Amino acid sequence: MDYKALAEKLVNRGLRRGADEVEVYLQTSRNLSIRVRQEDLETIQESDAGGVGFRVIVDGGMGFSHSNDLSERSLDDTLDRAIAFAKLTTPDEYNALPGEQAHQEVEGLHDPEVAKVSMDKKIDMALQLEALAMQDERIKNSSGASFGERESRMFIANSRGLSKSYQAGSCSIGVGVVAEKGDQRHTGREFCSRRYFADLESLESIAAEAAKKAYEMLDPQMVPTQRAAVIFDPAVARSIIGGIITAINGNRVQQGASFLQDAMDEQFASELLTLVDDGLRPKGLGSKPFDGEGVPTATRTLVEKGVLRGFLYNTYAANRAGVASTGNASRGGFTSLPGISTHNLYVEAGPHKAEDIIANTSRGLLLKGVTGYGINPVNGNYSGGASGFWVENGRIVHPVQGLTIAGSANDILHNIDMMADDIDMNRSFTAPTFRIREMQIGGA
Repeated sequence: MDYKALAEKLVNRGLRRGADEVEVYLQTSRNLSIRVRQEDLETIQESDAGGVGFRVIVDGGMGFSHSNDLSERSLDDTLDRAIAFAKLTTPDEYNALPGEQAHQEVEGLHDPEVAKVSMDKKIDMALQLEALAMQDERIKNSSGASFGERESRMFIANSRGLSKSYQAGSCSIGVGVVAEKGDQRHTGREFCSRRYFADLESLESIAAEAAKKAYEMLDPQMVPTQRAAVIFDPAVARSIIGGIITAINGNRVQQGASFLQDAMDEQFASELLTLVDDGLRPKGLGSKPFDGEGVPTATRTLVEKGVLRGFLYNTYAANRAGVASTGNASRGGFTSLPGISTHNLYVEAGPHKAEDIIANTSRGLLLKGVTGYGINPVNGNYSGGASGFWVENGRIVHPVQGLTIAGSANDILHNIDMMADDIDMNRSFTAPTFRIREMQIGGA
């Protein structure tokens, strides 16, 4: 089926049925999930799915409806529902659709070789991964290994002349194992996700990392409540950086619900912090040529050496702010309206080595695990559960669990005093190791 032509046809159909503006978001996808546990194949799930979402504007009111049935009758009924909803909603002057803008194609979003790899090989990879992770004598149990893949095609057209499409895919493999010692049990998990099958990490390295995460946390000790340095491992950077991203969401800024709403072009963090959103990175897991509304993506510096340089907008939030969309409209698929999110977000690497940060810490916490919500985007407060390793005189001395860490965004962000260079650019949300000079640590 020519989905691009269908999307354009449906736009015109919506206009004929009384809509002032029409957007058609059409998606098709293929998904595969393989799961093994204890050397047995547990599940294989493979599915093809697709559907269409209609967003229409009538007299300033916006309506939305979707369907996974592409028959003519269902398409007409779904479109009519969207128009009926629009007539019932309160008019909003900021409801509008974006016009056509030239976009830049992104290399490496789809690997046709993934689908050509035999099912037997994919199953065998998951079984091998589990077996490799179980080889260490400290590992006593498995919580399973998995292989997954996804291919999708997106088509978007609207009544302002926009008509675009792209194809993307990814594959992933991962494992979880349990280390035991006496009454102690701890689970370690590791996974790898890539656009291209040939770029997946070796099974040996994934297995070794999962096993290490399980056994290295055995025999934890408690430390007293104190103020000390906290070193954030890349795996937990989201608890800090995620709060910044939520706070610069254009909708939240417009609602007055952000601790950064008045901080544009001001220094709100250490000069070591530069934050970039890149929608155009070749093979990037968050890359796409245009966002969920058809607006071209770009590479944007959001924070430059601690200075806020930009908010995130979709079309609606941008209209409210009197600015242009930044190409950050996000969609969970054809069943959802556009939200706001980043693409490939990363903290720029710093001048230090991760081991040097530890070596230069006289007393502190190497943070490996967190619970809670991180930085509160409204007031900037931070608190959460913490686990990891205790550092004394530049050396890791023992694992710790059951701690809490707390502080304010102002203190935390201004007190980033060391930034490492160990950044993994294969992830869509990534940061290097970094240190907060001092935070409140709750212990015994």
